[in-house]
Amino acid sequence: MIPVMQLIYLGAFLIGLVFGEQTDNDNDDSPSTMLEMPQHTIIKEYFREEFDDEDEWEKRWVQSKHRSDYGKFRVASGRFYGDREKDKGLKATEDTKYYAVSARFPPFNNEGQTLVLQYTVKYDQHVDCGGAYVKLYSADLVQEVMNEDSEYYIMFGPDICGEDKKIVQVIFNYKDDYYLIKKNITCETDDFTHLYTLILRPDLTYEVKVDNYVAEAGHLEDDWDFLPPRKIVDHDMAKPDYWDEREIVEDPMDKKPDDWDQPERIPDPNVTKPDDWDEEMDGEWAPPSVPNPEYRGKSGTIFDNFLITNDEQYAEDAGNEMWGPTFEREWKRRQGQDVVYKKINENEEPKGKEGKKEKRKKKDRNVKDEL
Repeated sequence: MIPVMQLIYLGAFLIGLVFGEQTDNDNDDSPSTMLEMPQHTIIKEYFREEFDDEDEWEKRWVQSKHRSDYGKFRVASGRFYGDREKDKGLKATEDTKYYAVSARFPPFNNEGQTLVLQYTVKYDQHVDCGGAYVKLYSADLVQEVMNEDSEYYIMFGPDICGEDKKIVQVIFNYKDDYYLIKKNITCETDDFTHLYTLILRPDLTYEVKVDNYVAEAGHLEDDWDFLPPRKIVDHDMAKPDYWDEREIVEDPMDKKPDDWDQPERIPDPNVTKPDDWDEEMDGEWAPPSVPNPEYRGKSGTIFDNFLITNDEQYAEDAGNEMWGPTFEREWKRRQGQDVVYKKINENEEPKGKEGKKEKRKKKDRNVKDEL
């Protein structure tokens, strides 16, 4: 099963994709799971989800009841998108909530085959501390009680916490212990939709791709501590008398940040009260509001374009097909916004009474020229 776990400030999301119940249909060659390429190579599409059928996703995904106050998901395109309808995904909707939802798919055995986990993430808000992980679980997971302590096989995805931690996590369960990748892979932090891909090959090599470009690659035995360490603890050495057993202590210098409770929108600091503003005639003046860059958003992350397959070329093509147009639409819209903003700044009208008089004179001259 694959769930997505996301930690956003005070909230957590577990979006799960679960191996199906064990059956005799592991080698099912039905059209819904098998695609035949022109080169006669059989491609297995173990799981695919694009949330493109309105509310039908609710029939495929199960909300965990482990907690009574889990937040709700809905399909939406968010605040920034390229196309409101085409760019919809599974969106977290409530602040300061935990989330847990999962989907089940037919079981498979990847022995001797490549395994690819792929999906997209869009942070539709400023992320101060949060992750958007995908987890692969066993078929025996009970979806109704899935939670952050449920044992998983693989965890993969972006993880952001403060200015120093902006990485892609890759964690494996090996002999009931969890092993983290030893390399630092940088994740994306903007509000565009980004594609994350993990490729595991039978020869124990791997690749991590971001937006279909290789961000990191190597050998599993080199980049995870699966093997016994070359040096071990000397149990004959006595513990020093001054040794402090406490793993964590309170920081006496730590205090609540001044910007802890930042509003989502603030008055525009670049706009001043016009010189000719008359409060009797115009009412009380207030500057327009703009998004607060210091706002620490909590909900709003959007998950989409899930794919599990045994063919990395097929995954790359599917990524270009599912994620590519979304990313292009977002870029075009952002570029359009930038053009509009630039025009507004370049053609800014003069402020104050004198500016208005000059504007009227200019208009009068234009009318006379036309006559």
